[in-house]
Amino acid sequence: MEYESTIYDELGVPNVVNAAGTKTRIGGSRIRPEAVEAMSRAAEAFVRLSDLQVRAGELISEVTGAEAGYVGSGAAACMTLAAAAAIAGDDLGTMARLPETEGVPNEIVMPRTHRNGYDHAFRAAGARIVDVGNNDNYLGTGSNSTEPWEIADAITEQTVAVGYMQKVYSTPPLDEVVEVAHDHGVPVIVDAAAEVPPRENLSAFVEAGADMVVFSGGKAIRGPQTTGILAGKREYVRSAALQHLDMHVAESVWEPPTELFDKESLDGVPRQGIGRPLKVGKEELVGLIAALEAFLDEDQDALTAEWNARLDIVSAGLEGLRGVTTRREPGGKLMVAPEVYVEVDPEAAALDAVELVGALREENPRIFVGSDDLLDGGFTINPMCLSDDGAEYVVERIRGHLG
Repeated sequence: MEYESTIYDELGVPNVVNAAGTKTRIGGSRIRPEAVEAMSRAAEAFVRLSDLQVRAGELISEVTGAEAGYVGSGAAACMTLAAAAAIAGDDLGTMARLPETEGVPNEIVMPRTHRNGYDHAFRAAGARIVDVGNNDNYLGTGSNSTEPWEIADAITEQTVAVGYMQKVYSTPPLDEVVEVAHDHGVPVIVDAAAEVPPRENLSAFVEAGADMVVFSGGKAIRGPQTTGILAGKREYVRSAALQHLDMHVAESVWEPPTELFDKESLDGVPRQGIGRPLKVGKEELVGLIAALEAFLDEDQDALTAEWNARLDIVSAGLEGLRGVTTRREPGGKLMVAPEVYVEVDPEAAALDAVELVGALREENPRIFVGSDDLLDGGFTINPMCLSDDGAEYVVERIRGHLG
């Protein structure tokens, strides 16, 4: 079958058939039609961004149960804003100097198994990561990788927060980490970028006591890829806003929204802060609001049924292919959506998994499948960003290489 051409073909850039899921490097997710329409309308007029942030924050607060909410240019951007808020608070001088933190507490304690490339977002604000624990979960000794007492032991006068990456396998449990952190007077920042659906997760981490929680505005919410959600305590959201909004204005005419902060409580107008490169446009803000409202109204059971029906096309299409076995992996745990795991026997198939996945990416259109398990001889097919025609096309091309 022929794959329908896109604007990228018109631009002379290879299109991607996305069977990998909501991966930033291949464009994230499909923005909801409601969000696209809202963004188009937003582009036709002007608005004070701080007023629009207030409106977005009201919705975020409503759906998360947090005291306040804010929008940054992606989940990683919100992690940087969260770290900046933990370091600077309402101190305009510290805000002006970030990421320089000489003489200022700047340490974020994290369990070692929570460390990943995204904690660079913390360090971009001037934070220093202090990791604790070990890798026993992966060594198979049966010991816990990080004990709560190790987090407590690492908290000093230099500590501004405890960082926590939320996955189903994350230890210690969040509520235990929150208890330790709060006993020592420091906030907990949770990276939950990809942890919705289920919808209940929007409020679960706030209910567990986290002070700041970060979600992607793209992925399953399907807002603009360049949006992220920061939900949390008002004092931290206020600091994030002070370091993010355009403050290049004379004090005599500076009238920030009182919902965000009280002008009289500040020493003056903040300089352009560490968050300035992380700005969000009016179109993205409106798009995120529309997408989040649509996400809340979505029938998740019907969507899961649609995803499974799409995977039925994949499983049936690969059945009987020499050297290939498939199994269905349910969603709701390590991944948002169900997936088909495809295992390739290099002794029986025409190509091994690495060669096949590499060949698919070199085509035009390129085909991306989930590649986390390549070294084990397998890959995954995710239905979230596929159409039924796209699923059939992926099957056809895999058979073309192996059949």
